[in-house]
Amino acid sequence: MSKLSITESRNPHTINIDLMDSLDIVKTINEEDCKIADAIKKVLPAVASAVDAVTKAFLTGGRLAYFGAGTSGRLGVLDASEMLPTFGVSPSMVQGFIAGGEQALRHPVENAEDKEEFALSDLAVFNPKPQDVIVAISANGNPAYCVKTLKEAKNAGCTTIAISSNPEASIAKFADIFINPIVGEEVITGSSRMKSGTAQKMILNMISTGAMIRIGKTYENYMIDLQLTNKKLVERGLRFISEICGIDKQTAEKYLKESGPNVKTACVMALKKCSKEEAEKLLNAHNGILRKVI
Repeated sequence: MSKLSITESRNPHTINIDLMDSLDIVKTINEEDCKIADAIKKVLPAVASAVDAVTKAFLTGGRLAYFGAGTSGRLGVLDASEMLPTFGVSPSMVQGFIAGGEQALRHPVENAEDKEEFALSDLAVFNPKPQDVIVAISANGNPAYCVKTLKEAKNAGCTTIAISSNPEASIAKFADIFINPIVGEEVITGSSRMKSGTAQKMILNMISTGAMIRIGKTYENYMIDLQLTNKKLVERGLRFISEICGIDKQTAEKYLKESGPNVKTACVMALKKCSKEEAEKLLNAHNGILRKVI
């Protein structure tokens, strides 16, 4: 029998989990989850390299794309889908692909992770260019979908990143940057939606958020390019303008209405006492980075 990967091995601390009451079950899961942040801490230099690579891509007209199967694919699609409302970027700038397509987001697609042709069809949709960054996400790091994705991405001249909990992951061979948090065996043997999935979510948060910060999509820790698509977000935008500019809510509402509405533009208008057009010119002259303008 071939050696099991760490993501498939049995956790000695949870052997009797089926005999526990509910409180002990959740305590045990929590104890295992506490190991995740420490595992990620050990690979932060690799995560930072990924942030640098994605930042460079964004600043040179490149894009970021996540590819994965099952839980990993869903997490990539989730992270990509959050970029537009959070940072106001084009949907094409960060994209997520899951083996098996839209159907696989809600329902398992049989053998999807084993099909190279799914990788080829998704890559054809993305149409990778040399300035792009391709990220393959997989707990054990061996699905044919992910391996084929990175192999073809390298052939296209893209920067490639692999995220896996398995130090012997096949996708590592085709990765310029290998992010390998060793989170240990899962609470339920082989259920990589748990510790490995949580680690993946944390790492994707760091990569996408870190790159957005680096390209000026925040002012201090305000997400200054948020999209005002509902009442809660409008209120948040008004609060940001009020706090950044030191003005009351009524005055913030006036500038927001005149700005488009656009929180960043409203801030420049309020602080520089200028028109919307002048504020937009100032922002364009500084690559949209509010801190450089004000």
